[in-house]
Amino acid sequence: MRIGSIGCPARSAVGLALLAVVSLATPAPAQEAAPAPAPEASRLPPAPPDDFDRGTPHGAVLGYLVACREGDYERAARYLNLAPVPQAERAEHGPVLARRLKVVLDQTVWIDVDGLSRDPRGDRGDGLPRNRERVGTIETAGGAVDLLVDRVPRGDGVSIWKISPLTVDRIPDLYREFGGGPIAEMLPDSMVRWRLFEVAAWQWIALLLLVAIAYFAAWILAGLLSRVLRPVVERSESDLDDRVLALILPPLRLLLTVGLFAACTAGLGLAVPARRFLLGLEAGVAILGVTWLLFRIVDFGGAVLSERMLRQGQTATGFVPLGRRALKIALGTIAVLAAMDNFGFDVTALVAGLGVGGLAVALAAQKTLENVFGGVTVLTDQPVQVGDFCRFGDRLGTVEDIGIRSTRLRTLDRTVVTVPNADFSTMHLENFAKRDRILLSTKLGLRYETRPDQLRYVLVELRRLLYAHPRVLHDPARVRFVGFGDFSLDVEVWCYVESRDWNDFVAVREDLYLRMMDVVEQAGSGFAFPSQTAYLAKDDGVDAARTEAAEAQVAAWRRESELMLPDFTAERIAAVDDSLDYPPAGSPAASR
Repeated sequence: MRIGSIGCPARSAVGLALLAVVSLATPAPAQEAAPAPAPEASRLPPAPPDDFDRGTPHGAVLGYLVACREGDYERAARYLNLAPVPQAERAEHGPVLARRLKVVLDQTVWIDVDGLSRDPRGDRGDGLPRNRERVGTIETAGGAVDLLVDRVPRGDGVSIWKISPLTVDRIPDLYREFGGGPIAEMLPDSMVRWRLFEVAAWQWIALLLLVAIAYFAAWILAGLLSRVLRPVVERSESDLDDRVLALILPPLRLLLTVGLFAACTAGLGLAVPARRFLLGLEAGVAILGVTWLLFRIVDFGGAVLSERMLRQGQTATGFVPLGRRALKIALGTIAVLAAMDNFGFDVTALVAGLGVGGLAVALAAQKTLENVFGGVTVLTDQPVQVGDFCRFGDRLGTVEDIGIRSTRLRTLDRTVVTVPNADFSTMHLENFAKRDRILLSTKLGLRYETRPDQLRYVLVELRRLLYAHPRVLHDPARVRFVGFGDFSLDVEVWCYVESRDWNDFVAVREDLYLRMMDVVEQAGSGFAFPSQTAYLAKDDGVDAARTEAAEAQVAAWRRESELMLPDFTAERIAAVDDSLDYPPAGSPAASR
């Protein structure tokens, strides 16, 4: 059994504190408080009979502590060696010294009673004189003071253990440094002597008053801070600072309450077990306040991000709540681990267990996590957004929702396709909503009966049409005669329409097609269609004169070794280079 505490540590071991509270709440005689003797006790010499069980260092210290806990300081004085006190004053001053020593012990040292020797001769291997034992050490402003017990004769020749006169002589100085202070001296003796959980009655009253005072003082300080900052935030055009101020005030009041309470309780002179428990409680409430503040900041950040995404036309129903919940879980886990570590629990094994459990959960939910990360990728990279018309794979559709696990798209058939985010994030996505213009590309097939000048007229007028139309971009805008088809002369029209909306583009395209039909009709030509035409006419054969001229020219090339087949020579290429007029004669470019 451990009674008291060691020093004034910053952290509190809740298990030890609860053990101390339970043991302090149930007073028992020394014989009942002593633990069962160890097996080695049977080999120790028997302790001498004594009415106060002072035959061993363990019995003497335990008897003194139990007597003080029961408030019987006259009996507690029996465990003190009052040699420094005059004989006539021992009856009066003995109980006072016993009580004051207990007050000092409560605030300075936690005595490990189980570690004290049960041998009537004491511990022979501690390096101290044979008749002396060290119970503990009290750290004072002037240095360390040992708490000692000595083996002294009882008066009838029997040796017993008592608290050393060296320690008794230091009690007044120790009490001035660690005692209850002037408040305890002014209070009635009953308020000081009555204790619950090693906390005096006046200390209980002071603690309750300090809670109320700290709470109201925190409200006042938080209100003053709000009044100071309110004019500053009101001058801002944005309402973000107003919202930040409103969300931090409640956690700030809690943290101020804890800080003020902790600052005020330092002067109450609480016993070490109570002070340890109170320090742990204060740290736990402080962790709660900080966690509360962080939770509110996370909610505020999520709301701001959601508003921003909605203003940009993005979805906020999947990614933001998921991130907010994940961050809260992480912060809550850290807070719980910090609180447990503050109360003295070994969190290393718990963290290792959580790591193994997290690995098992991750393996079991591999596909789900893959879809979640795929959704995060889609939401952060933003290849598509809600409302965008896109091509995904070999299908077309409009994005209706990007969720945590999947993305839903409405196809042109008005059906809804649900694609897992893991697959959707790896698809080749063509986002039609991101284009800044729409391409118009078509071929006009004119009849083979169209004469060259008719075709030139069509080409010129079609180009004029594209340049004149207000919704067609000039660069590039092309109209070209591109080939001889099976049944038509092919003219390609290629340009961009200045539009992002498909319905608007379709209307502009319709207008252009109708005007193209007018141009073809004005040229006296027409559109070809797949057909075969049989001509019934007298066959005049080939032109005999032109045939003879061509054959004579080829014969001349042979004689002169100038038949440029299969290739032209370099000299001949240089001779004919740039000999044709292009642009053709009659065009504005040719005149320039």
